Amino acid sequence: MATTPGQSAFRLRIRLEEVDPPVWRRLLVPGGIRLAKLHDIFQVAMGWTNSHLHAFTINGERYGMVLDEQPEGEIDEQGVTVRQALRDRRRFRYEYDFGDCWTHEVVVEEITRMSTGLRFAVCLDGENACPPEDCGGAGGYKWMLDVLADPSHGAFDQYRKLVGPDFNAAAFDLAATNAVLQRVR
Repeated sequence: MATTPGQSAFRLRIRLEEVDPPVWRRLLVPGGIRLAKLHDIFQVAMGWTNSHLHAFTINGERYGMVLDEQPEGEIDEQGVTVRQALRDRRRFRYEYDFGDCWTHEVVVEEITRMSTGLRFAVCLDGENACPPEDCGGAGGYKWMLDVLADPSHGAFDQYRKLVGPDFNAAAFDLAATNAVLQRVR
């Protein structure tokens, strides 16, 4: 979503909690985008596949997809911008996949006014690969990494097949992440 000149931009640091090695990204996002679009940006930046439900918790309020099975009082993320939801808040939570419970801490590092409009989110920095979908949350991911570190382990082939031969927990490609972020509209 294009922004007009002089609009706000938020520099956010999103970190996946309870995971080692640490997985985080630093993003610059337009303040006028909807929370639903922020979800799309987080999915790309972190490396998730958008296969599960999600929600934001900001200042005690829950924002999400407002589906029938969601908690009463959840606010529709489609109708609220980042700027409106955050107001003066500097921290919030983003949860993805309620089964595996991937909880992310998001810190607002800076709010700036852009002299020219920010058309796309930009990833400024990051570290380590995102865990694969459906690996069992933080505990399952740790177990998977332990198994992959031991080719003689009985479950090694099963996990190698799950993640593919090129999986590297320490990998993060900033240029590739930004190329995909440019497609989030």
